[in-house]
Amino acid sequence: MDMRKSDFIKNENSRTMNTHVKKLIALVCIVSGLSLNKANAQYDPLFTQYMFNETFINPAYAGSRDVISATALYRNQWVGMEGAPKTQTLSIHGPVKNKKIGLGLSFLNESIGVERKVGIFTNYAYRIPTSENGRLAFGLQAGLMHLRENYLDVVTHDPNDIQFSQNVTKLVPNAGFGIYYNSKRFYAGFSIPRLVENYIDSVNGGDIKNRISHRNFHYFLTGGYVFDVSPEIKLKPMTMIRASDGATIQADISLAAYFNEVFWIGLTYRTAAAASVYAQINITKQLRLGYSYDYTTNRLNKYNSGTHEITLGYDFPLQKTGVLTPRFF
Repeated sequence: MDMRKSDFIKNENSRTMNTHVKKLIALVCIVSGLSLNKANAQYDPLFTQYMFNETFINPAYAGSRDVISATALYRNQWVGMEGAPKTQTLSIHGPVKNKKIGLGLSFLNESIGVERKVGIFTNYAYRIPTSENGRLAFGLQAGLMHLRENYLDVVTHDPNDIQFSQNVTKLVPNAGFGIYYNSKRFYAGFSIPRLVENYIDSVNGGDIKNRISHRNFHYFLTGGYVFDVSPEIKLKPMTMIRASDGATIQADISLAAYFNEVFWIGLTYRTAAAASVYAQINITKQLRLGYSYDYTTNRLNKYNSGTHEITLGYDFPLQKTGVLTPRFF
């Protein structure tokens, strides 16, 4: 084979590979809501086990477990797909002032494509008793997100492309609010976790843009109920609905079974996105461990082998006796 023919084959292989990589990057951008010209920090993290980590969705959830509750989560989304999201979170919240107020603190570390995000958020909830077991809470959230766009990691045909000539780092504020009601057997919530749209405009020198507009709000609606099947088995149907202006409404529809108040196992269907199985075991009355697996049901299925998520939670009792009543939410 002569040199020119060999070089031609190499160039063609390189073009094919670059085209394939571009398609993967485009798919990631489409799903995550990012673009190459406008790096959007408004994207809300996605969790399968949201029911065990709800302060990231709704600040009014803070203090609702009536204990000091800490939860850590690790999520590896779309395994095998380059640039796919990886998320780590840590949250702690609990009630104060005779359980009339809930306070919380949440940390987020996430990477998707060339974007890296590190955030810290505080949660405040004012809780109003509505019955012996029922409480209605109104919550506020405020925090900061450190956003970094690693544009120098992007390989381009034009080394002088100004959109990828330097990395961009910004610190952006945000806030959110929510409403949450829970009783011993039922819960419902509505929230907008991010009121401010933050994005880095790479075309205009990496300027940070902040604006509040209902067109950019992401709305979350959650609800669930627990009922007895037998003295040993309980069932909990749940749903989480996400909506935003101009986007298709997405719903998580779940059903979980609880055995002897020790072991959860459940199934979730996320419309046009994934089917999931998850489980959680109460190792002790205070310590719990959860795992979920998502099978992708949309066009990204051919590019990945699923999503894994692990949660670890611990409840610190408020009473010195250390006795904890079962928590279903």
